[in-house]
Amino acid sequence: MNSLELGLVGNCCFGALIDSVGKIVWCCLPRFDGDPVFNSLLNNGEANSDGGFFAVDLDGYESSFQVYERNTAILKTHLEAADGTCLEITDFAPRFYQYDRVFRPTTIIRIVKPVQGAPKVRVRVRPNFGYGSLAPAMTRGSNHIRFVGPDLTMRLTTDATVSYLVDETWFLLDRPIVMILGPDESLTQSVSETARVFLDNTRTYWQRWCRSLSIPLEWQDAVIRAAMTLKLCTYEETGAIIAAMTTSIPEAPHSARNWDYRFCWLRDAYFVIHTLNRLSATQTLENYLAYIGNVVANTDGELQPLYGLTIAKDLDERNVEGLAGYRGMGPVRVGNQAYKQVQNDVFGSVILAVAQTFFDSRLIRPGDIGLYRQLCHLGQKAVACFDKPDAGIWELRTKNAVHTFSALMCWAATDRLARIADRLGETEEAAAWRGHADRMHARIDQDAWNEDLGSYVATFGGAELDASLLLMHELGFVPCKHPRFQGTLKAIERVLKKGSHLYRYANADDFGVPETAFTVCTFWYIEVLALSGRKAEAREMFERILSCRTQLGLLSEDVDPNTGELWGNFPQTYSMVGLIKCAMRLSDNWEEAF
Repeated sequence: MNSLELGLVGNCCFGALIDSVGKIVWCCLPRFDGDPVFNSLLNNGEANSDGGFFAVDLDGYESSFQVYERNTAILKTHLEAADGTCLEITDFAPRFYQYDRVFRPTTIIRIVKPVQGAPKVRVRVRPNFGYGSLAPAMTRGSNHIRFVGPDLTMRLTTDATVSYLVDETWFLLDRPIVMILGPDESLTQSVSETARVFLDNTRTYWQRWCRSLSIPLEWQDAVIRAAMTLKLCTYEETGAIIAAMTTSIPEAPHSARNWDYRFCWLRDAYFVIHTLNRLSATQTLENYLAYIGNVVANTDGELQPLYGLTIAKDLDERNVEGLAGYRGMGPVRVGNQAYKQVQNDVFGSVILAVAQTFFDSRLIRPGDIGLYRQLCHLGQKAVACFDKPDAGIWELRTKNAVHTFSALMCWAATDRLARIADRLGETEEAAAWRGHADRMHARIDQDAWNEDLGSYVATFGGAELDASLLLMHELGFVPCKHPRFQGTLKAIERVLKKGSHLYRYANADDFGVPETAFTVCTFWYIEVLALSGRKAEAREMFERILSCRTQLGLLSEDVDPNTGELWGNFPQTYSMVGLIKCAMRLSDNWEEAF
């Protein structure tokens, strides 16, 4: 049965998910939102044997374990057989500097070597195309196999016996073998030498990248792995950061809450930028800001909630028939119809993210008056729509209301524009924006407060709670120790907290009552606990959510609070961002270490 106990390798161009026995079960090519040529993760798991995976099978398999090479995106899978023979698979996607630019081909390299004895192995390479609907044509050469699809041809070049791979023959692994799967191009060096050089250079790249990070004293390994995962979810060509590598992993069993997350949500922008800043990952931060800037430059003042990797606007949603779904739990969806929704928080999300450029002297492209003028158009939209109904942060498909979070983000848009105008010396405009912010603040404080509950609520005039209210402090709307915010915290604890996890809301939506906790909401709650003077409680809860990670330190979108099992798309960048922010909030200072 499939699970989310998966490792991620990639190079900021594409990514591959590898299960605990070294099988590649998900890999979209030529980029994150492409056709999943390896897709058995979404094809009913072990029940399907027709294709969609790249496996190295060990005869008499008994046990396995996986580790990343320290501070790298190089994954090692150790397989052991009942007779004591064992092997190691090293997986990586090349990424390193070459000719003053980053070399990141759509290539995955697998090195398989015997560790004890001569293990008996079988290699099965079974890509398919068209979201599982089309088997490739296969041709072979003396040292390679070509997999030909309608829009993509892949070449597997190897120093193993090609016939054994074509026929899926069991053979004795008495020496290391290399398999390089990538574009339909010939190698200019030997297979083994290419793998060795690419491995060494990729290792050096990631170790140097990690060395430049700012990290907390405590939970260093967890933060480094989360930061690297965030980096691996970056489409470097445009700077976009996707929400997750996958589509259609259900938020809960048989819930039909199956969505395509291989896109860039503007809502995530501020929180991702804030985290990259804390990490001192300035190049990734600048690339992401450039992507957001291009979104702004390509808009007429209207913003979608999400965009494609190359700022594509049309992300029409459809169900595909060639894949049965995760554990058979369809549908499998491609595209995301939420791009058509009205979500009024997007104006604040963009302005909060781009505000960094006006205050950060490290950046090559600082904000200027021209960018400010572009943001002013978005600010005017925020003023006009802050008290208008929308789908809200949770993208409700059939219910609109005046959502407090959307109004809050519109307020934040005007508040930050006032600060930016002050920075640029536009004092009259700063006063005008501050006037808008003050009026919006008063309205939110009045209409989003429920006196009977002693809490802010999810919608104007409503009586329901949602976890996004915890962000009112972070965004600067209300001090953490303010009685109204503390009352909201207590109400959320009563209604949304279950054990060590937090639900995003508890009321029924388009698909019923949520069954799993939303991981990033738990991290929001932990931060608020710490700021409220309950740091010991926050640390204990943080350790519990860390225990829900995979053995390799990754998190998905959701957690079953009863079992700790991960659900939802994987790995979820928002969850990894939450982990990083909490660790930095809770950790002891470096000055206290020695």
